[in-house]
Amino acid sequence: MNSEAFGAPGIEPRWTSSAKEGFGTAYHTSSRIWFTLSHGIVNEIYYPSVDKPNTRDFQFLISDGATFCHEEKLDLDHQMEYPERACLFYRLTNTERQGRYRLIKQICTDPHQSVLLVHTRLEILDESLRDTLRIYALLAPHLQGFGAGNSGRCTKVSASTILHAWRNDAHLIMGCDTHFVRRSVGFVGASDGWQDLRNFKMDWQFHSGENGNIALMGEIDPRRGHEFVVAIALGASYQSTAAKLLQSLAEPFERHREGYVRQWKRTAADASHEYKEHTGDGGTTYRLSRCILLSHEDKLFQGAIVASMSIPWGEAKGDNDLGGYHLVWTRDLVESATALLASGQIGTPQRALLWLAVIQRPDGSFPQNSWINGTMYWPGLQLDEVAAPILLAWRLRRAEVSFGACEACPVINRASAYLILHGPVTTQERWEENAGYSPSTLATVIAGLVCAADFADQKEDKDFLLIYADWLASHLEDWTVTTRGDLVEGNPTHYIRINPTDPHTPDPHADPNSTMIELANGGGFHPARQIVGGDFLQLVRLGLRAPDDPIILSSIAVIDRVLRRELPQGPCWRRYNFDGYGQKADGGPFDGTGVGRSWPILTGERGHYELAAGRDPMPYILAIEKFANTGRMISEQLWDDDDLPNGKMKRGQATGAAMPLCWSHAEYISLVRSRHDGVCFDRVEPVWQRYVAKPVASRHEIWLFKHQLQRMAHGKTLRVILAAEATIIWTADGWATKNSTDVENHDTFNLWFADIPTGTLPAGAMVQFTFFWKTDQRWEGRNWQVSLT
Repeated sequence: MNSEAFGAPGIEPRWTSSAKEGFGTAYHTSSRIWFTLSHGIVNEIYYPSVDKPNTRDFQFLISDGATFCHEEKLDLDHQMEYPERACLFYRLTNTERQGRYRLIKQICTDPHQSVLLVHTRLEILDESLRDTLRIYALLAPHLQGFGAGNSGRCTKVSASTILHAWRNDAHLIMGCDTHFVRRSVGFVGASDGWQDLRNFKMDWQFHSGENGNIALMGEIDPRRGHEFVVAIALGASYQSTAAKLLQSLAEPFERHREGYVRQWKRTAADASHEYKEHTGDGGTTYRLSRCILLSHEDKLFQGAIVASMSIPWGEAKGDNDLGGYHLVWTRDLVESATALLASGQIGTPQRALLWLAVIQRPDGSFPQNSWINGTMYWPGLQLDEVAAPILLAWRLRRAEVSFGACEACPVINRASAYLILHGPVTTQERWEENAGYSPSTLATVIAGLVCAADFADQKEDKDFLLIYADWLASHLEDWTVTTRGDLVEGNPTHYIRINPTDPHTPDPHADPNSTMIELANGGGFHPARQIVGGDFLQLVRLGLRAPDDPIILSSIAVIDRVLRRELPQGPCWRRYNFDGYGQKADGGPFDGTGVGRSWPILTGERGHYELAAGRDPMPYILAIEKFANTGRMISEQLWDDDDLPNGKMKRGQATGAAMPLCWSHAEYISLVRSRHDGVCFDRVEPVWQRYVAKPVASRHEIWLFKHQLQRMAHGKTLRVILAAEATIIWTADGWATKNSTDVENHDTFNLWFADIPTGTLPAGAMVQFTFFWKTDQRWEGRNWQVSLT
């Protein structure tokens, strides 16, 4: 065996395609390993948590030693099957295109150890290959989420010939139950197995390669047996990892398979939550979607559900993109937990809320996204992500789920106080790109505050929350509807995607007819009235507006003309016009610019609207089922242009965006449940009663430092809300007389407020005021004014 591999440190590392066809893990906390599948092979292996990928891919190379070397991913035809119902256990059949041989792989994990198991049967159909065919197990470690800085070596434990990779305190070991006859460690692009087998033979046997982008390869001689098991173990030390591997290989694969399947069978929905008659495929996609959501929950930080165990456009991403989508977004987490609740599963939604309670910041906010331990990744702030946990808590209470020793009210009250003090303008909306008045964000915030009021025991707490919620609801159209739309003739009045304003000094009277918006990802600079999206549908879904509201109907007509795409499977919608987040026009990966494509999520959202409008959402359920690939994975985005040459992109098929996306699967599950119920599962009954069934008018206008109101209707009450104790000195006659009003403390929310009635003041008067801060014993040093119109 040669010593050190040449070509260090190898080429710059890259991840692999995010277009997954399968995904799996044992449903037991002692097996902390996850795997993804695509193109007939294993891609990322995650360990010890759902946010830590450790490999790029693992596949077989097959050679006859003289005339060919086939790469399993590229040169064989692939077929995927689920041998067991509602279980993430896979059978992959990869067939040589001339029919000379095939590999049949069964893939699962050890049900109680962090070990991936790939049982393989080689079927040789061309007798001339029986004595010459060789198989090479090829694995590219990306330990701790990095392709660079990996080291590897060949070693033995007793008679077992194994391959060992490590990076800091992360260790990976690959072995085979029939043993590798030859092994090598190489640097990718120079001395790895791909390079070695260009002459169809394994000539190199490098003992080690350190501190680079490496690949491990072991030769399997089929003459020792046409069935074998390759195991890949991960651990925190060489000794513990090697022990796991050998212990797993010592047990028959069938025993592991039975244990793995048995664990998943215990998660199956009970008969009352099957809903297969409300699907188009007998419940197959529904059951697997449920499994996908369950499997994206971490096993150490339980309740933390990542958005997707994939890296969008991973083939173009390197070590500088640490997060991918294997991070926790509060919004996506709540979507997943809500869908699981809709499917009858209560354990994960309960754990999700408790995990959110732990990571909530002292001010009541939540990170834009985070690692599973709660550490912030991106620094953005989204008001819908602050409100979403309140909705989850309300739904759990509706389902009579206990919160145990953790009281939900402190979490809800802190979040409510943050929403009140920092709204109504959000720093980012749900697409994480723009600040302003967003219809979807406002819908979530209003519904969240009404739910918080439903939790409140004291009347003054309820009233305080509802006054603010009613104020927001009364201005939805003022803030987010244009009356000068020119996208569709005859439809000038419609919701816009977002009414932009600076979140640090927001315009309290931003005019949706005249504001301008700079779109992210190279989307350009446009009048905000000309940028539309389906975000307003949340107003109907949550119960704030009736489905037959004239502005809702007009807005539907606009987005159908501008954003709707008819795909072979059914209708789908883009997020908004001029969206730049998506595959490039030539099929190239998104690299900061591109073309936003159609999102299956939006087909689900439209299905919820159609149900609310009294129509059958089944066409939308069927479309989403058809959007799924052969492994029933649902993508973030679908290609919605004509097919590109060489099959690079096909109309209606997944792009290089995230797949599976938990939010897509959650939307599908919720829509199936909603069809069963005959009403949107997400609809908040107190919201619908308050704003649709028996509409409540707002009698207040709100002034905050984050919303410095400049004019209001005469006769309403001006409520000033502050974060600290103060005296308000005010006048309505140009300081000819002045009034002194002490703010009241609202202890539950740690806020202060005062009301200034305007009904007794002259119409057209100007209310001017300033503050004396009692704790600091200082004047604010400036005046504000609000005109009564």
